Amino acid sequence: MIEQKIKSIMSKILKIPETKIHAESSPDNIETWDSLKHINLVLALEQSFDITFDEEEIFQLISYEMILARVNAKSVI
Repeated sequence: MIEQKIKSIMSKILKIPETKIHAESSPDNIETWDSLKHINLVLALEQSFDITFDEEEIFQLISYEMILARVNAKSVI
């Protein structure tokens, strides 16, 4: 459930199909993932999951795998 929700958010923000999102998805292999989209992605994740990332965590959210791990660690679902 969390995995699908993250993929949906990433798909909308980064304007790519959910099927193109996998563990290694990152700014290195997703052309549309720039600094502005990264901030929009972080904000959307915080709002959707009712969580907050600190500055250090924001810089660590550089792949789907890392995003999933941090959201799982912070979510109380």
